[in-house]
Amino acid sequence: MHKMCVVGVRTSWRTVADGEFFCPDCGGDRNYLRRTGRRRLTVLGVPLLSRGTAGPVLECSACRGHFGLDALDHPTTVRFSAMLRDAVHTVTLAVLAAGGTSSRAVRDTAVRAVRAAGFADCSEDQLLTLLAALAADTGRLTTTYDVVTGGYAGHNGLDPCGTALAIELHESLEPLAPHLAPAGRESLLLQAARIALADGSYTPAEREVLATVGAALMLRPADTARLLAAARTPS
Repeated sequence: MHKMCVVGVRTSWRTVADGEFFCPDCGGDRNYLRRTGRRRLTVLGVPLLSRGTAGPVLECSACRGHFGLDALDHPTTVRFSAMLRDAVHTVTLAVLAAGGTSSRAVRDTAVRAVRAAGFADCSEDQLLTLLAALAADTGRLTTTYDVVTGGYAGHNGLDPCGTALAIELHESLEPLAPHLAPAGRESLLLQAARIALADGSYTPAEREVLATVGAALMLRPADTARLLAAARTPS
C-alpha cells in the first residue's frame, strides 16, 4: 500500500549562471547550471515554512548530478590541453634562451617538442623570431644575440633565469602541475632536458632553468636532479 508523505522538506532550485566544466561523474566536459535553492517545510506536499537556503551547486546537464563549486577548479579537457600546450611552448623558449640556438640539433628538437604539444604549424623561424622579440624585451628575458653563432644565448655573464623568466615559468606551470600525474610532470621536465642535451652536456644556465622548471612543476630538488641525470643516459 502506498504511503503518503505527510511532512517533508522540498528544495526549490533557481538557475543563476551556466557554463562548461569537467563533470566528475561523467568523466568529461559537460554543460552545467549553477543553481541556488530554498528549502521549505511541506505538509501534504504544500510548501509552508522556510527552512533556509541550499547550494550554490553545479548541476550537470547530462547526469543531473550536483557538485560543489570547487568542481570548477578542475580544467575542462579543452582548457587542460591548452595549458599543457602553452607550458611546453614556454619551457622550450626558456631552455633555448638559456642555451642558445646555434645548434641545428637543438633547434630541431625544440621544434619537434612544440609541434608534438599541439602547435602543429610551428616552424624554426617562428621560434627564432619569438626569441628575438623576447631578447629585445630586456624586462622579460636576459638573452643576447651572439653575432658569431647567429643565436640567442643567456649564459654570457647575465642571469640566465632572471626574475621575469622565473615568474613566467611558474605562472605557466604551477596551475598545470596539480592536474598532471607524477609521470606527466616528470615527462615535461625530461622533454626540456632533451632539448638542452641535444648539443651536448648541460650548461650552468640550462641547469638553472631546468631547476626552475622542476620547482614550478612541484618536483622535489632530489627528483629533479635524478631526472636530469637520467636524461643524459642513452635509452
